[in-house]
Amino acid sequence: MEPDLFTAAAEERQAREPGRAPLAVRMRPRTLDEVAGQRQLLGEGSPLRRLVSAGSSQAATSSVILWGPPGTGKTTLAYVISKATERRFVELSAITAGVKEVRAVIESARREVGASGRETVLFLDEIHRFSKAQQDSLLPAVENRWVTLIAATTENPYFSVISPLLSRSLLLTLESLTDDDIRELLHRAVADERGLGGALALAEEAERHLVRLAGGDARRALTTLEAAAGAALAKGEPEITLATTEVAVNKAAVRYDRDGDQHYDVASALIKSIRGSDVDAALHYLARMVEAGEDPRFIARRLMISASEDIGLADPTALQTAVAAAQAVALIGFPEARITLSQAVIALALAPKSNAAYLAIDAALADVRKGLAGAVPAHLRDAHYGGAKKLGHGQGYQYPHDLPGGIAAQQYAPDEVHGRRYYRPTRYGAEARYAEVAERVRDKLAGE
Repeated sequence: MEPDLFTAAAEERQAREPGRAPLAVRMRPRTLDEVAGQRQLLGEGSPLRRLVSAGSSQAATSSVILWGPPGTGKTTLAYVISKATERRFVELSAITAGVKEVRAVIESARREVGASGRETVLFLDEIHRFSKAQQDSLLPAVENRWVTLIAATTENPYFSVISPLLSRSLLLTLESLTDDDIRELLHRAVADERGLGGALALAEEAERHLVRLAGGDARRALTTLEAAAGAALAKGEPEITLATTEVAVNKAAVRYDRDGDQHYDVASALIKSIRGSDVDAALHYLARMVEAGEDPRFIARRLMISASEDIGLADPTALQTAVAAAQAVALIGFPEARITLSQAVIALALAPKSNAAYLAIDAALADVRKGLAGAVPAHLRDAHYGGAKKLGHGQGYQYPHDLPGGIAAQQYAPDEVHGRRYYRPTRYGAEARYAEVAERVRDKLAGE
């Protein structure tokens, strides 16, 4: 919003006493070169570089929609663009502002450009919270370039932003920061005069913990660093240790390396706990993976494998549950995905178990690899082309639907594997029914 008397006074005080501002605010990048991550958007010749370097030229007046998770730098990029182009900067949030506030900014921008030629950058945060009518109110200003709109959203703009506004704006997708990006950000905050100014060292274990807690969110990384630094200074310690960090942010460090042995060990323990029907142990390992920032899609993939490998037809709904969980996880992500994964883990752990489907395909594959393939019986071969009958293809084939019970006593497997049994169902859960069906059908196929 336009700054009032109190806001201006607060900003003046913050400028005089920068230490009072949150660390995330103090460390806000001043140029694009200081922005962490987003290399796909910041390279030479990229849209953002052109937007900043073009100054007051026509190329710099494109409106932009920034789409990405929280803490990826959407607000930061808006500030950098406004400062670099020396434009008037006005910030609104769709949470608190409405059409009235938007129109007031637009009218003020038109007067400003008419009086001084100075353009206005309107940063609208959370634009997805605006209704269609509220977004429509932006169109004339964007169309006539009375303001340069920089809108930020955490939701898919193809669903949350109206098409006319999308077509008049440049859509830029921001990605979560990598661990290396967060690490670089922490190092800069510890050393920079705007941050801790080298007053404290950061222990390696504490750094790893802060990177894990950040989860790709720069703001969260700096907020937790500030809390840990405050605790260390209060105790008169020269270094931010893991113990101090854990107490300061009230979150225990999870002994888990997403790129090392722990990644595979914990994932293995999760699946083996499900296989062993220990629901509580399975939830413990799931919690460790969630807390360590494991990719929820990786967890969901392992659950889908477990549903077929360890449960199979003992509970045919297990695979449906795992697939539904994977689809839900892909749509919602963390933190809500933890609930979906918990539901799937509980269902799989408590389901009756059977590895018969797993053993069946491996047994069949073993025979094929040993050369037991054989020719397809003549009566099963394709008979839908000219000359097939002359070759004897399809002759003698019995159409099961024409027979009582829908089963014909005829040979389907090649001679080399005829009579071999790959599927050996258990009597657990729903597979007991399949065991009875398989036995009955095999007898009928043999003509018994």
